[in-house]
Amino acid sequence: MDKILIEGGEKLRGEVSVSGAKNAALPIIASSLLTEGSCVFHNVPDLVDVKTIKKLLVSLGAAVEAKGNTLQVQAGIQQCEASYDLVKTMRASILVLGPLVARMGRARVSLPGGCAIGARPVNLHLKALQAMGAEIDLRDGYVEATTKGLKGTTIFFDTSTVTGTENIMMAAVLARGTTVLENAAKEPEVENLATALNGMGAKIRGAGTDVITIEGVTSLDSVEASIIADRVEAGTFMIAAAITGGDVVVKGCEPKHLEALTAKLREAGASIEINGSSVRVSGGNSVHSVDITTLPYPGFPTDLQAQMMALMTVAIGTSVIRETVFENRFMHVNEMMRMGADIVIDGNRAIVSGVNRLRGAPVMATDLRASASLVLAGLVAEGTTELSRVYHIDRGYERIEEKLSRLGANIRRVRE
Repeated sequence: MDKILIEGGEKLRGEVSVSGAKNAALPIIASSLLTEGSCVFHNVPDLVDVKTIKKLLVSLGAAVEAKGNTLQVQAGIQQCEASYDLVKTMRASILVLGPLVARMGRARVSLPGGCAIGARPVNLHLKALQAMGAEIDLRDGYVEATTKGLKGTTIFFDTSTVTGTENIMMAAVLARGTTVLENAAKEPEVENLATALNGMGAKIRGAGTDVITIEGVTSLDSVEASIIADRVEAGTFMIAAAITGGDVVVKGCEPKHLEALTAKLREAGASIEINGSSVRVSGGNSVHSVDITTLPYPGFPTDLQAQMMALMTVAIGTSVIRETVFENRFMHVNEMMRMGADIVIDGNRAIVSGVNRLRGAPVMATDLRASASLVLAGLVAEGTTELSRVYHIDRGYERIEEKLSRLGANIRRVRE
């Protein structure tokens, strides 16, 4: 297993390019199951989660070929079971359920695993499929779904669910009649998926709003589509510039996807300039405390909560961070406290009192975004930070240590 070693104290300077978004790539790759045609996807990031979904599609009978950041998929489905061995490491594996049921009329998908940051149940997915005419059975840790043909209907999601919106949107494109998704997720990744599906011949309106209308079609064709820039990776590098007092240009991102973070970084004292698809972040001489509440898009993203908490550990004053999207997403707090952070947990709130300095220490990644937050803390800590279980960070960041090193960070990966 690998470790990441960080010698803190270097101000980051230079330019960094953002990779394709993991959370957009996974559903778009899964959408290839809806057609027998050859689908080509560009700007696909080289991540562990992407490798997992490629293996999953191959296990179903698809032919998958990767050349650099371009992926070609031809989904000749030979079986409809997604086994536990493949699904256990990634919750997004549930995204094959909707396409399989829609195209093949059946699916057997293991209940998913992944980061331990809360229940994130799939009951909303299953309830929606049942409303569309699927029979659902939970047996031996698997979801077994069958149908003689999905039918369009109106579905109201009790809570905003990104993967639920994506899964049911994919199921609905081949359903008979019209499906309306109310209280749908508005995330850019949902909109990116809808664009790809419409390129296949689907008829989707309203993606990016809380009401999405899908008029079913009988079949879909091949498509060539691109994955949007990863707003979470972009945000992580923006926070890295702020926490080190550096000056970094984050290239190839979509600034409008980062408006909630941009507002908070400016409030914290950073200077931000936007030029087309680039964002320049210059850290101030000090960091000011700000309060944060995570919310579905366009609110402050839960996937940047841990990284922003790292910034607040060295801010002047006290900040309150409220996590409203996922329960149990403060597991990074104990590791930050090992580095000298002053944090008190009160239910879904973290009360962070800034300290003069953090100290390097051995720390352990507990999930994907927690691992990124510990890297950020290590960049500003005195001494050496040793981060273990870095396989978490490889699920969502493409060679993060190499990108940070090119910005001047003293960071390297070593084999345990």
